[in-house]
Amino acid sequence: MLFGDAKQWVSELTAEVRARSRGASVVPVRGELLGYRLSRAWFSLAPGVLALAVFSVTDVLPGFSARHAVAGTTAAAAELRGLSTQQLAGQRVIYSYLGLTPPASLLARIKAGKAAGVIFYSDNISSEPQIKHVIAELQKAAAHSPVKQPLLMMTDQEGGQVRRLPGAPVLSEKQIGESSHPQAAARKAGRGAGLNLRGVGMDVNLAPVLDVFRKPGDFIDQYQRSYSNNPQTAARLGTDFIEAQQKTGVAATGKHFPGLGAARKNQNTDARPVTLNVSLHSLRTVDEAPYRSGLPAGLRLVMVSWAIYPALDPKRPAGLSPIVVRQELRKRLKFTGVTITDALEAGALARYGGISNRTLLAARAGMDLLLCASQSPSQGTAALNALAGALRNGQLNRSSFMASIKRVLALRSAVNP
Repeated sequence: MLFGDAKQWVSELTAEVRARSRGASVVPVRGELLGYRLSRAWFSLAPGVLALAVFSVTDVLPGFSARHAVAGTTAAAAELRGLSTQQLAGQRVIYSYLGLTPPASLLARIKAGKAAGVIFYSDNISSEPQIKHVIAELQKAAAHSPVKQPLLMMTDQEGGQVRRLPGAPVLSEKQIGESSHPQAAARKAGRGAGLNLRGVGMDVNLAPVLDVFRKPGDFIDQYQRSYSNNPQTAARLGTDFIEAQQKTGVAATGKHFPGLGAARKNQNTDARPVTLNVSLHSLRTVDEAPYRSGLPAGLRLVMVSWAIYPALDPKRPAGLSPIVVRQELRKRLKFTGVTITDALEAGALARYGGISNRTLLAARAGMDLLLCASQSPSQGTAALNALAGALRNGQLNRSSFMASIKRVLALRSAVNP
């Protein structure tokens, strides 16, 4: 049974367990819980406390977040109360570094509880054993931090030309879409990506691309990063990839919301500002179609585009726009997972100041994770300091800030059971 009111459910469950246990230390109870389908759940009673340990999470439904989970909420709340402002800010920052060895400054940030995760690029990886050792080192540092959740370890393993690790998925999205059995190919790619990442200790894939390209050779199509120019096909194949990958325990990320499919060949947000004059009808019936399919399938993260969409917000890039993030994505499409920015150093944000200002604008817009992808830990530190300062002086709403942290911690718990 799925309960809408967590407090009422906990109250009912506490009474039930007490009635059944009469002082027993451990009692088995229902196997379905607040948006999770669980193969086995056990509740342990202590004086005045109901503590939950959950085993064998077989599926996580849409809406996976800390506020929906009974598991660990008491401990998590206590943990957050004990964190400093900088440590709270760190739970929203994804770092990057250059080369094969994580610098001491990054390890220090992690041990201090001031990091949510790390993104890896090709030049961070020389072999599978090497990156596996690095990830173990980073997680060991995290184990010594005051935040008792493993870090998010992520990369872009889309397939085709965009792969940071050798191996699966080999086919590009375009090749999958044009194959004789595209759904089977999408599922194989998703499973292959998940097993590949999980094999070295990564737990988040910044894939699949859910953009619906418009013309052959346009920005997304020229790199074969779109399944199809048919929104229903792109939605179906994207959903197949998401479901297959997430069954391996690796979270999927749909990108680049609401869509870069209409971008022309030279409209690259990494390099310059981009405005996509797409009608609201086209955005919602074409570009957002894969999200309407992917969100009910349990998509864990959404990366928001840096393009400007005048039909939604003529003034700001999507990832800096509360209209796009809070209204279109969260309110209209009812996404309750984790939002993540594209790279904060992108050329599309040139007019929005340095990393500190971009960080504040993104956080105000409703972005949970800030992707500091310049391969310098100092960029992450700048974002960290900006978030901490704004939280301290009231520039960022504390309630919204904490809601973001709880969503991120819930994700970290889910992918590292």
